[in-house]
Amino acid sequence: MSQSSCCEPTSNCCPPDDASHASQDAHRQSVRDAYGQVARAENNNEASGIESSCCGVSDDAAINTLISTRIGYSEEDLAKAPSGADMGLGCGNPRAIASLKTGETVVDLGAGGGFDCFLAAHEVGESGHVIGIDMTSDMLSKARNNAEKGQFSNVEFRLGEIEHLPLADETVDVIISNCVINLSPNKPQVFSDAFRVLKPGGRLAISDVVATVELPEAMRNDPALIAGCMGNASLIDELEVMIKAAGFTDVRIEPKDESREFIRDWAPDHNVTDYVVSASIEGIKPGGSGSCC
Repeated sequence: MSQSSCCEPTSNCCPPDDASHASQDAHRQSVRDAYGQVARAENNNEASGIESSCCGVSDDAAINTLISTRIGYSEEDLAKAPSGADMGLGCGNPRAIASLKTGETVVDLGAGGGFDCFLAAHEVGESGHVIGIDMTSDMLSKARNNAEKGQFSNVEFRLGEIEHLPLADETVDVIISNCVINLSPNKPQVFSDAFRVLKPGGRLAISDVVATVELPEAMRNDPALIAGCMGNASLIDELEVMIKAAGFTDVRIEPKDESREFIRDWAPDHNVTDYVVSASIEGIKPGGSGSCC
């Protein structure tokens, strides 16, 4: 991507230079450690040490159900997934905007315990295929166990980073993601690689946390807020630039003001809802049947 195609170099809209790779790795490892802790705590019915939020978890299934219904899932959705797949993670329901069809190949960026993958599997049917990507081995193990428990033959999980997907070019119909891309230290690369693996006409259907105004440095540098899906959120305008620069058209970012009600609970000691909100994010890779481009 040329420098002219992104925002100011000091913002998190532009991809970092080579000198920041070590910082990116440290950021990614911090997030990996936090989510590994979440997976292990949930497996052992222990407190994770992280507040119940988009990166939190409870050993009480009723609490996880309450969290998931607040962010857009129905009781019917919850009944379709294996017990333990719903970890109370997320900030929305990406399937609500994905319009999944029978036979499609769907990829979930940051699959966690596999909850969204299993719901997508019901929609694409046995002729479809769902691939969950996660960089945390503990989460991957949990997701695979859940798939076996639920006898999902059309779902698989792969270890990988969302910036460098373990997928071939132009093999995917839909990419979904739930409150994960905000965690990336290199979001432009996430959208660039998503564009690479999507077929012409393929689409993004993402729920994520976005910033409505610039976050204070103290919040951006707070590891707990970063792991909690708040501290590394990008401004809406910056996200739109990134997604379009990757090649997507028909980009839509729709903030959900009602999400402030549950986001407020993620960090009650901070006024996070003054800065961030959940949003639906959509985009199309040009060139498919019926495409205008």
